[in-house]
Amino acid sequence: MHTAVIIDDETKGRLALSEKIKEYCPLVKVVAEAASAKEGIAAIEKHKPKIVFLDIEMPGMNGFDMLNQLPEKNFHLIFTTAYNQYAIKAIKYAAFDYLLKPVDIEELKSSINNITAKEPAQTKEQLDLLQHNIAQPKKTLNKLAIPTAEGLLFYNLEDIVYLEAQSNYTNLHFNGKPKIIASKTLKDFEELLPTDIFFRPHHSFIINLNYIKRYIRGDGGQIEMQTGAFIDVSRRKKDEFLHLTGH
Repeated sequence: MHTAVIIDDETKGRLALSEKIKEYCPLVKVVAEAASAKEGIAAIEKHKPKIVFLDIEMPGMNGFDMLNQLPEKNFHLIFTTAYNQYAIKAIKYAAFDYLLKPVDIEELKSSINNITAKEPAQTKEQLDLLQHNIAQPKKTLNKLAIPTAEGLLFYNLEDIVYLEAQSNYTNLHFNGKPKIIASKTLKDFEELLPTDIFFRPHHSFIINLNYIKRYIRGDGGQIEMQTGAFIDVSRRKKDEFLHLTGH
C-alpha cells in the first residue's frame, strides 16, 4: 500500500481526486488532505507519504514555492493543474507526472502505475531543473531530463545534434558527448521539443536545425550535420524542409 497526500486549495478538487483514488487505485491510500501549501508542508512532514498530489496554482504560496520550503522531498510527485500550457511543458521537460483537471481516471491510473514502479523518488536535480525552466525569461525552456535505463540524465537542448528512432526507444546524439538511449519514442520527443529549433525530416530522425552543415539534393535528399552525420529527408518532408531553411 502506498500512502498519499493531496494538496489543493479547492475542496471539490480534493474530494473528487480522493474518491477516484479510493475507487480506482486500490494500492494507494490517501492519509491526508491539505487546503494550502502551508497545510501541505505540515501533512508531508507528519505522514511522510510515498506520493504527493500537488496543485500548482494556490493562493499565497503556489506548488512550486511550497517545494522550495521543504527541506526533504522523499516522495513521488504528481502535479495537478488546470490547463496551463507553459507550466505543463516545464513539468514534462523535468520528467514529472501531471494530471489535468478534471482528473481523468485512466490518466490517474497510468500515473500511479508509472510512479509506483520507480525507485527512488524524483531527484533533487529534477526539482532544480523544474525551478530553472519555470524561471526562464520569455518562457524559453532550455534544459531537459531524459529518462534512460540507468535513470534520468540532464542535458541542455543546444547540445542535442539529432535524435534517431530505435523501436520504442530513441538514440540521442550530442555535440562532443557520447550518445545515449532514452526510454521514450521519437514521437514523444517530437511533441516535447521546440519546433523553432528541432525538425523531423524523416520518420526515423529529428534534427537540431542549428547543426545543419549542408543539404544534398536528391529524391528526398540528405542533410549533412556539422558532426559529420548524414540524415535522410523523406520526399514528403522535402518541401517543408527547404521552405524552413530558406531554399
